[in-house]
Amino acid sequence: MKQNDFSRGISRFVILISFSILTGACTGSDTQQTKDSNHPQNSGPFQAAGHPPPLQLDGNTVLHHLNQVINWYRRTTTGIHDVGLPSDAIYQDNAKALGAQAVQLAFQSAKATSTVIGEQSSGAPNQGSPQQQNLERVRAKTSSQIEQLQSEIDGINRKIPRTPASKRGTLTSQRDALNVEVDLQKSILDNLQKMAAFVENNDEGSRGLEGDIKRLAQSVPEVLGQQNDKTAGTQDKIEAAKTSSKPSLANSGGLIGSAMTLYDYMSAVRQISNNIKETDYTRDAAEHLRAPIRDALRATIQQSQQMATQNASIDPQQLQQQRQALEEINARFKQLSSAILPLSQEVIVLNNARTNLEQWRDSIERESEYVLRSLVLRILTILLALGAVLILSEVWRRVTFRYVSDARRRRQFLVLRRVVIGFLVCVVLTFGFVSQFSSLATFAGFITAGIAVGLQAVLLSIAAYFFIIGRYGIRVGDRISVAGVTGDVVDVGLVRMYVMELAGTGLDFYPTGRIVAFSNSVLFQTGSPLFRQIPGTEYTWHEVVVKIAPHGNYRAVQEKLMAAVEQVYGKYRADIEQQHATIERRVDILVDLPRPESRVQFADDGLELLVRYPVEIRRAPDTDEEMTQRVLDLIAKDEAVKAAVAGTPKIRSAIRG
Repeated sequence: MKQNDFSRGISRFVILISFSILTGACTGSDTQQTKDSNHPQNSGPFQAAGHPPPLQLDGNTVLHHLNQVINWYRRTTTGIHDVGLPSDAIYQDNAKALGAQAVQLAFQSAKATSTVIGEQSSGAPNQGSPQQQNLERVRAKTSSQIEQLQSEIDGINRKIPRTPASKRGTLTSQRDALNVEVDLQKSILDNLQKMAAFVENNDEGSRGLEGDIKRLAQSVPEVLGQQNDKTAGTQDKIEAAKTSSKPSLANSGGLIGSAMTLYDYMSAVRQISNNIKETDYTRDAAEHLRAPIRDALRATIQQSQQMATQNASIDPQQLQQQRQALEEINARFKQLSSAILPLSQEVIVLNNARTNLEQWRDSIERESEYVLRSLVLRILTILLALGAVLILSEVWRRVTFRYVSDARRRRQFLVLRRVVIGFLVCVVLTFGFVSQFSSLATFAGFITAGIAVGLQAVLLSIAAYFFIIGRYGIRVGDRISVAGVTGDVVDVGLVRMYVMELAGTGLDFYPTGRIVAFSNSVLFQTGSPLFRQIPGTEYTWHEVVVKIAPHGNYRAVQEKLMAAVEQVYGKYRADIEQQHATIERRVDILVDLPRPESRVQFADDGLELLVRYPVEIRRAPDTDEEMTQRVLDLIAKDEAVKAAVAGTPKIRSAIRG
């Protein structure tokens, strides 16, 4: 009857182990189970009283798995750049939670595996280092002494009420002495406990794999350490504040902002892809660690099945051996289950983490497609707008050359074209690259003030340019006098004008071969006046000066000299009158017709006769030369004039200054 009960007990135990393995720890396929069942490690006869099969695993594999899990956790939680999307907070929290869970499961499995490896190498459960064992023995001895002394004190306390008053003093003294000894033993026990805790925390190097696991656990205190709830709450608030204050490129606009956002998205996608590869590698490391544990667990199940199929013995000694073997298998199963179950859960967590990373990457990729589409559309819009501006510029240029025949007006239209086209290009680029116009207005205000101060002379020259090209302005070919320099204008720019310098005696000007550059702002300088002809005129005033001798007939000289001047002036009278007509059309004031006129005036050395006449600027030297010859001929041929004239006549410019 006892034999049948023992056989049924073994069968129930085997069924329980098989059910637990199939539903909890083993996640491989049937093909893998069949393959593992035929593994050489699992085959062969197992004796009923034999030891469980060894675990083909060393501590380096366990440590490699822990290092890989820790590195993966750090890269997953801190190695992905937040791009500012609202969904990033959800995926990031999921990644942190799954990473912390995977680390915790990895350390649970590592601790259980280290126990199995330690017992397998030493043949007995790990009891710690010799120093710890000595401290434990002394602590147990001290605790027993305290209990013994306490029991004696309790006995004395019970005797005191039944003892006469004359003898109570002795018992009281004994009790006080025992209390002092109890206090001493408690102090010793407290010091022993402190010493044992210190040795446990600082003697990890003598415990091999277990010490390495504890040192690795100290590298991730945020996962395995005990944090104060208040401190943790404060840290969460700080992290939330950092996240809320972080600038989001996804919410920025403009071409540059969109380009930076797209680059940020692509960097985040690349980081997530690298983390997915790291997750796969970590999962492979967990699978590699789980394989020998699963093989040992299946071998243990196979050994229990062999024991169940053996015939029950009636020998009490054999029954005792079978019970011992069954207890060893049970303990072995618990150890291996506690090692493989966290690993299996870790693999599931890693798969969930991979799925979370893939979803995170897909969300950023979808958003990056929208940003890329917006960026391309904005670039195309800018290019089309610039193309429209350039087409407008070309049409403006062709229309100007076709319908504006006056060179001066044509130049003005072309300058206006450059200004308008430049302004439109700036507007297009501003609207294309910038979207925060409130900030742009503030920035534009500061930069405008800086430009106004730093480029004061340039802005003044630009303002003067519009006065120069005005109705009474300067055009190419005009003869001007400015800052003591007389010359012909060869070019008028937006900032400066260029004058070909002329030199001479005051009547006969000739080019010096030099170009003088004047800033347009010279127009506003009171110390450097600018002189030029009235628009449409090309003449100036010269005068013939003759000194009258004392008692000379100045009237005869005046009449004949006036006739000589009129004779020369008659050759270009029509041109001067045409220029005068131009003045009447352009100027709203009354201007007398230019013609020769004579004047008699007193000089320092006597009476002086002068005849003022208009002369064309370009032909002034030739006209003055002809005028000189006529005056000399008149004096030489007419005796009355010769007698009335004293000294040599002079021709000079009538313009003063």
